Amino acid sequence: MGENPILPHIPMLRDHLILTKYDHTMMAKANAASGMAVNDDCKLKFLALKAKRTYRFIVFKIEEKQKQVVVEKVGEPTQSYEDFAASLPSDECRYAVYDFDFVTEENCQKSRIFFIAWSPDNSRVRSKMIYASSKDRFKRELDGFQVELQATDPTEMGLDVIRSRAG
Repeated sequence: MGENPILPHIPMLRDHLILTKYDHTMMAKANAASGMAVNDDCKLKFLALKAKRTYRFIVFKIEEKQKQVVVEKVGEPTQSYEDFAASLPSDECRYAVYDFDFVTEENCQKSRIFFIAWSPDNSRVRSKMIYASSKDRFKRELDGFQVELQATDPTEMGLDVIRSRAG
């Protein structure tokens, strides 16, 4: 079967149909990339951190083959911010949640739950794209972050940054 004889005479319509098909393909690819499910263990551990303060931090990893976000590591309540920072790989992306305790100028004990999108400069481009496109869904499923940080190197999420953003 040949090409529709009307389409060559209506270039704008032909271009629109081609563009529409292209857009559909690109949207399907984008949805597949951002279609990372969130493992139930992620939700349960986050609720334990938020409600019971069972953990100081949680590091999450995207398992590409399983197409889901999973818990990679949890930090006990006694662990420090340095322990947390050391648990993030220097060359791979991760999501992380950190429960930061601090004392206000009025001498009140407070806590802020930080969501950190860790995307080091030297990580793979594909990994950066997958983490970036999956971030919103992940955040929606684990509702309750008070502060969000995007960090590409350790200085962007140092304890001084955490302190300044907590207030």
